[in-house]
Amino acid sequence: MKNTLLTAALLLGLGACTERQQQKFDEKTYEVVKETLADKEKKNPARFLEAKNTDRKNLIGQTVVKGTITNHATIAAYKDVALKLSFYSKTAVKLDEGAETIYEKVGPGQTIRFKTKYFAPKGTDSVAVQVVKAAVAD
Repeated sequence: MKNTLLTAALLLGLGACTERQQQKFDEKTYEVVKETLADKEKKNPARFLEAKNTDRKNLIGQTVVKGTITNHATIAAYKDVALKLSFYSKTAVKLDEGAETIYEKVGPGQTIRFKTKYFAPKGTDSVAVQVVKAAVAD
């Protein structure tokens, strides 16, 4: 009898614990968190956009910069991405800077390609590309 009562008490206690753990999905809280994330992504596009590049010289001496822009945001899409190109010597001295805008839309999780040509300063060994700003696409 004692074992039956003890078993029943344990089952009731466990049932109460699992009932508390299985709370319903809170749609309102989810929407608030989603809005907060969207606001962060819209206010800081340079934080969520990543640029990678390679460079080479063409036949007429221009530096051809090819690269990709990846959007790491989960909600926001961006357009008109402004890039800063920095030209460096072999000894890592910054020789010059340039600016370029890529007039394309980059959706959440999407990667786009770009290509641009510059007459880089004499002695340029490498080019670094950095996202400066972007507009939020509607």
